[in-house]
Amino acid sequence: MKYQIAKNKRPSTNSSSPSQPFVSSSLSAFSNKGFRALIITYTLAMMADSIEHVISYWMMYQKFHSPELGGFAVLSHWLPFLFFSVPVGMLGERFDPRRLIQIGMVLFSLASIGWGYCFLVDGLQMWQAMALLVLHGCAGVFWHTSTQLLLHDVVNKEELPGAVRLLATARYLGILVGPGLGGLILIGFGPTYGIFLNATFYIPTFLWLVSAPYGPAFRTTARTFKIPVRGFSDIISTFKEVSALPVIFSMVILVGAASFFVGTSYQAQMPAFAEDLGHGDPGLLYSLLLAADAAGALFAGLVLSNKGLMRPRPKAALILAFIWCLVLSSFAFTHQYIIALTLLFVAGFLELSFNSMAQSLVQLNAPDEHRGRVIGLFNMFSLGMRAGAGVTVGLIGGLIGIHWSLGFAGILLAAIITVVMYIFNFKD
Repeated sequence: MKYQIAKNKRPSTNSSSPSQPFVSSSLSAFSNKGFRALIITYTLAMMADSIEHVISYWMMYQKFHSPELGGFAVLSHWLPFLFFSVPVGMLGERFDPRRLIQIGMVLFSLASIGWGYCFLVDGLQMWQAMALLVLHGCAGVFWHTSTQLLLHDVVNKEELPGAVRLLATARYLGILVGPGLGGLILIGFGPTYGIFLNATFYIPTFLWLVSAPYGPAFRTTARTFKIPVRGFSDIISTFKEVSALPVIFSMVILVGAASFFVGTSYQAQMPAFAEDLGHGDPGLLYSLLLAADAAGALFAGLVLSNKGLMRPRPKAALILAFIWCLVLSSFAFTHQYIIALTLLFVAGFLELSFNSMAQSLVQLNAPDEHRGRVIGLFNMFSLGMRAGAGVTVGLIGGLIGIHWSLGFAGILLAAIITVVMYIFNFKD
């Protein structure tokens, strides 16, 4: 059974925004009781995700002192998004996304319990660590993709852009707070009891979704279509069909290129940047650099949440991403620590802005009957392609230096964004 996302004539690329105006602020989404429950449980799960990384990475380092295992940890975290985002999105079209999120929470908890057992018996082996890392990565795919699908049932279309932005802010809040809290738990409870405690942080999300009044059973308009699940061939077919939708296609290309060439790879290289930039305590300098990036993103979420600033527009997302490239390239080549802090703060602000805007545009423009696989494709490019940045910034950085690799990656990405803007020629 064949399906088409767009059977009509290819839309004009001069249309750069959804047909309806969206002027409400993100705070209007937060007035929604269901969304408040969603974002609180999402933030808690995001912090638990970060806490598990802190404890498990520390114990792996103490046990194996293996850079290769550290590299595998990065790949195992992002490659499941690359391979399984579209299939999970397709499942979300056919089944209740609440149950898929609950599957993710169970997998997260099992991963934490598995780590705790290995720590308790002092028998952690390399293959066990790798298996638990893969389990954790797969849990993330069920969680992130299905949460974006459920969001459409929780908020209305006018609230959606603000809700997407607040979820992105919650992600950075979890990244900002989670490592610090994980360090405190590691010190206060030790790795074994700390990781067992972390397994309980996923329970609130699971319990809320047991009876949350959202999902297919609560939709006012019943879905009359059934879309076959055909496996990985759907990734190619979905990409081809999305190419007929300029707004969605341009945003998928944007986030995919940003993830592949830069992504979050510079954060993994931050200890080296901190050492090169200052003469003080490297640990403190490193922590402040990471905090500056996350704080910039958090500030963007708070500022842009007010009065509906920066409504979703493809051209605006592309311009913000272009400036982000220039800021990161400037950071790569600066030798002044204060300037580096400032640039990272601005980079965090811009990253959240263009990423949340791109995600809003995809969710607003995705056809209802194919929303799951379209959002899955977006996550595949936005998150799964981050594995490539380990090569463009990390591996090449080992050959020519991380300052040059990040700088050149930012410049190359800026050039690609320029080409995308020229091809699509969106008019605001």
